Amino acid sequence: MANESPAAAIDRLLRDGRPMDALAVAEPLAAKNPRMLQAWLGVARAKLALGWIAEADEALERLDAFAAADPHVALLRGIVHQRLGRTDQAADRLRMVATGRSLHAVEASVALGELFWFAHRHDDLRAWLASAGPAWAHDPRAELLRARVLSRIDPAGAIDALKALCVPSNAPQVRRAAGFEAVGLLDRQGRYREAFDLAIAMHADTTAPFDLDGLELELQRQVHSIAGGARFPASRVEPVEGTCLVAGLPRSGTTLLEQMLDRHPAVSGIGEYDGVDRIGFDLQSTGQWPRGLGMLRAEVVRPIRDRYVHGARRLARADARWTFDKTLRAWRWMPALACALPGARFIHMQRDPRDMAISILLSYFHPFNDGWTASLESIRRITMLERALLPAALSAGGFAHESIVYERLVADPAGHAARCLRLLGLPDDGAVLAPHENRRAVFTLSHEQVRRPINAGSIGRWRNYAFAFDGSWDALASAHERAVAG
Repeated sequence: MANESPAAAIDRLLRDGRPMDALAVAEPLAAKNPRMLQAWLGVARAKLALGWIAEADEALERLDAFAAADPHVALLRGIVHQRLGRTDQAADRLRMVATGRSLHAVEASVALGELFWFAHRHDDLRAWLASAGPAWAHDPRAELLRARVLSRIDPAGAIDALKALCVPSNAPQVRRAAGFEAVGLLDRQGRYREAFDLAIAMHADTTAPFDLDGLELELQRQVHSIAGGARFPASRVEPVEGTCLVAGLPRSGTTLLEQMLDRHPAVSGIGEYDGVDRIGFDLQSTGQWPRGLGMLRAEVVRPIRDRYVHGARRLARADARWTFDKTLRAWRWMPALACALPGARFIHMQRDPRDMAISILLSYFHPFNDGWTASLESIRRITMLERALLPAALSAGGFAHESIVYERLVADPAGHAARCLRLLGLPDDGAVLAPHENRRAVFTLSHEQVRRPINAGSIGRWRNYAFAFDGSWDALASAHERAVAG
């Protein structure tokens, strides 16, 4: 726009949902003006909006050097600390802003409440809500937090409170969060038909249209490229060391496995790191995706590889030799990972497709990026492609890997943990058998389940929803039953 300052342009582009365009303005401005608050805030905000958490963290670290006391910087720093599992640091930053008088106090108050909930600091959450000032006491997000607290003593009352938030006057993200919280409570109360019907209604209300055909076409191209045992083109960069990733769909046991391995002194879980998507998008943009990746020069691929490794190490404990990335995207980017991360190890997670599907359907996933989660039919189609693609892709990439069946993992956690540790060249450690004692905060849909000892409670969950499954699932179920039988 004419006469628009760069700072104003950044704000406008972010408001319009165009973070890549905002970043294109903010990064050159920050490079030219290393101590310009609005430029670096623009970089941090754009990267946070894109989900590039490790890179947003780096930008905020730059801001800390000269603007740590700025309320907007402190708010963003607290949010990023939370996303990276640095609970105490996040709480300190967010409390500082929430108890101040800036325009960011309400957002910080909500973020602090969310942190207490996901970190299972329920006493802290109750105290924080009790002290809520008028600025956010009646915010719908505060009501959502109160309903969560209520759910621990009065689930039926909490369900009513959560449903009351699912009204058009509330923002879509509030409606979606409240609705799926209510779905989870209905499920735990054995009110399965109500849970299913509410989940379908929430997807219809808040899940965006999704190009399922386009994703299927892309995945089928990958399947066809490795048909008959063909291999991905050899990478031209040096192998990575100390890098392990999960490969599998959501709700397949990835968080449990991460929390187990993270208990080993030589392994650091890094959560759902955004670096895999960055690798995929960067390699797609070369014009060589997927068949021509082997033609890329090392000097093109090496910076892409190094950015992933740098970000992963930044998220890891300093004393850990291995990073474990539980990203839910790796299975979609195997040709890219073969190109950029040769030498990486993989652990392929599998679970009963019906248990996995009902858990996905009843859960809160990103309404745009994960729109395929909105129906059992779309989940089934994606599951079929994942199961056709992954085993062949792991072989085509020449990756050292283990395939872990969830039902067998919970039946013999010691044996399967030992297999994973052998893959990494590490000795057994009994601590991995007590993932519920892991103090690392979990900000995924499994945050409550992994705080209980390893158990088989979720196996066969789909039978509560047998009315929703038809014969189209039989082939997938039979194949998994053979995998469980070994």
